[in-house]
Amino acid sequence: MKFPDSYPPAERLPITDHRHGHPIDDPYRWLEDPADPRTRAWLAAQDRLWHDSAARLAHRERFLARLTELGETGLVTTPVWRGRRRFHLRQSTSQEHPVLCCDDRVVLDPMELDPTGLTTLDDWQPDLEGRRLAYQISRSGDERADLYVREVGSGAVVDGPIGGCRYAAVAWLPGGDAFYYVRFRQGVLLHRVGVPGDDIPVFTRGPVSYGVQISPDGRWLTISAGTASGGSLWLADLSKGDPAVPRLRPVQDGSHARTAGAVACDGRLYLLTDRDAPRRRLCVADPGEPGVWHELVPEDREAVLGAFTVLDGDRLLVSRTRHAVGEIAVHHSRTGERLGTVPLPGSGTVASLTSRPDGGHEAWFAYTDAVTPAEIWRYDARTEAATLWAAAPGRVTLPAVSSHHIEYASADGTPVRMVVVARPSDGGPRPTILSGYGGFGIPLMPGYAADSLAWVEAGGVLAIANLRGGGEEGEAWHRDGMLERKQNVFDDFVAAAEKLIADGWTTPDRLGIWGESNGGLLVGAAVTQRPDLFAAAVCSAGLLDMARFHLSGLGPSWTGEYGDPEDPEHLGWLLGYSPYHHVGKGTDYPATLFTVSAADTRVDPMHARKMCAALQWATGGDRPVLLRYEPDVGHGARAVSRSVGRAADVLAFLAAHTGSDPA
Repeated sequence: MKFPDSYPPAERLPITDHRHGHPIDDPYRWLEDPADPRTRAWLAAQDRLWHDSAARLAHRERFLARLTELGETGLVTTPVWRGRRRFHLRQSTSQEHPVLCCDDRVVLDPMELDPTGLTTLDDWQPDLEGRRLAYQISRSGDERADLYVREVGSGAVVDGPIGGCRYAAVAWLPGGDAFYYVRFRQGVLLHRVGVPGDDIPVFTRGPVSYGVQISPDGRWLTISAGTASGGSLWLADLSKGDPAVPRLRPVQDGSHARTAGAVACDGRLYLLTDRDAPRRRLCVADPGEPGVWHELVPEDREAVLGAFTVLDGDRLLVSRTRHAVGEIAVHHSRTGERLGTVPLPGSGTVASLTSRPDGGHEAWFAYTDAVTPAEIWRYDARTEAATLWAAAPGRVTLPAVSSHHIEYASADGTPVRMVVVARPSDGGPRPTILSGYGGFGIPLMPGYAADSLAWVEAGGVLAIANLRGGGEEGEAWHRDGMLERKQNVFDDFVAAAEKLIADGWTTPDRLGIWGESNGGLLVGAAVTQRPDLFAAAVCSAGLLDMARFHLSGLGPSWTGEYGDPEDPEHLGWLLGYSPYHHVGKGTDYPATLFTVSAADTRVDPMHARKMCAALQWATGGDRPVLLRYEPDVGHGARAVSRSVGRAADVLAFLAAHTGSDPA
């Protein structure tokens, strides 16, 4: 197939916006409208082009078969205790979606709700007694969840649907007859189960992110409201007055710091905060005086504090991430003194630290690394031992791989870390995938991934860069890669690629990059800023038109991270790197694959459509620019078979353009 002669025609319109002194060309604005007949015809032609091209990918079926094998690990999550009941998710190797279990009995199976596999369980929360369950489901990947309530014992649905509950926090009142919940970016409401009529607004601070939580004894309510730059926290004593009008007292109000708080089983208010501590510290307060804090566990200058849980016997477990490797320390809950560590099975990721609501001597946590599917471990404070509580349901034969932790300097001299995973080799450059994220304070942590292992097993190298903008090194690391400093993220990524080449891992003609969502923006910026450095690129659900990202999807909620295009200064930052606006005619771009989902309500698929058309028009080489389009899934969770199919296509595409030969 000859490129670019085979690209579907896409009319370039003479559209130029003039905003705040900037002329902004937008020739493919018509592709923003998915209902436009021209867009439909263009998408259909792109779909045919992709399928014709995919059929020629030599190792597509090989990757599909191996990904299926490596993905047959199943899933198990840490237990959530309510009353005497234990809730957790479990997924066997033959199930498309995880099912929710109560004491090992299935209480909710998404495939029973919808045998097509297009309905996902987005979130769930049992009541304090474990008798009722609030759960949220969405369909066809749109993530616009509806909330329902069912009886755990009988399975009867007793309430719902309640709309506007996109991954909404739920906090049950004692007795299971009412709960607080978050309506997406609107506020916190009180809902009485089975009572018709409008729910009662309890708290609102405008279009921000909200959280809500109730203490294990049902007495103390905490409400948070925050943005990318900081947040506020309030506390109310529900034993005094009407829960519909709780008397909220400020714990932190209008701060640039981010603080999470909850009253634990010992009656104290615990506050996990980055106030005066970019890597976070743990403070405590008397709920009667929530504004008076006392530091309990100070900031560790080299590790980011992630979570904590309180146990009997004045024991406090604190999880941290030290340069993208998890650890758990044991502290005295009254003095904060460090007493020891929880033994871990390896140098990987620790997540989901839980205990019983009333404390107890046990805690559970999830552990994973590059060759270990997520498994659940139990820590016993009486014996100070950690034992395997539940392994992944399936077992697979895994390749022998090694992880290398590498430090390199970015363009401004900032030291950045990268993890490189590969099979033992005699040396010499190899096909390589470099990935990163660099946004929203989200860290990229080591963990089991079938697509990563399939690539490494086939002789490739996988590199994951811990870029600024992420959370690997704390809040200061995040802030150094957001707003006017966003270019730091792209510089860190380019420096990672140059380090891989300089150290002999790969060469520009054998280096591919892959990123999703904010990571898709990263890939778009890398491709337009340094097209000479990469042989191939995969941009999944990427954010690419930074002049108009705030007009669709969840874009309005991201202006705190990227900047507001309506602000003259911010628009200058955004246009400085916006991938769509930096496509240059005649440039020999890497082979590029855009993967998009029509039902994506987070990142509008229009970004990929416009960017694909622009690159197809501009590229001066013969490497392909393709669009892989799925009509009935979204940005988040999907059926296992859908995930495996997409990963096989991506790996086969990258293999074809980096010289990888899985045989």
